[in-house]
Amino acid sequence: MTATFNKVTLFTDTDGRARFREEAVALNEGTPASMLSALIPATALQLRHSPVGFESQFHCTGAPQWVFILGGQMEIGLQDGSSRVFSAGDHFYSADHLPEGATFDAEVHGHWSRQLGNAPLVTVFVRG
Repeated sequence: MTATFNKVTLFTDTDGRARFREEAVALNEGTPASMLSALIPATALQLRHSPVGFESQFHCTGAPQWVFILGGQMEIGLQDGSSRVFSAGDHFYSADHLPEGATFDAEVHGHWSRQLGNAPLVTVFVRG
């Protein structure tokens, strides 16, 4: 049996709206004591600190990137009113881009994010 890593992806669906989906990434390399995925290309890493009270407006992801929560909590909200909270140790792959040829509409496209709780939000972005 192959172990897997749960990849949460924030993506743009065919209707132009952001959605979440989950998929398994096989950890079929390495050894039984250290199971690894295949290498995933990355081009840049960026650290972010967001103070208590941070929140954004609706926006799309510019370039697809992994987001790893190092400290605090981050809530991501979608146009359908749903949201997900990510805490230290959680991650997601942010790839909800503006559909080709579309003009950004804050009532259709993208997601919002905000810091939750009493601790600042500390994240690392890894671009592919």
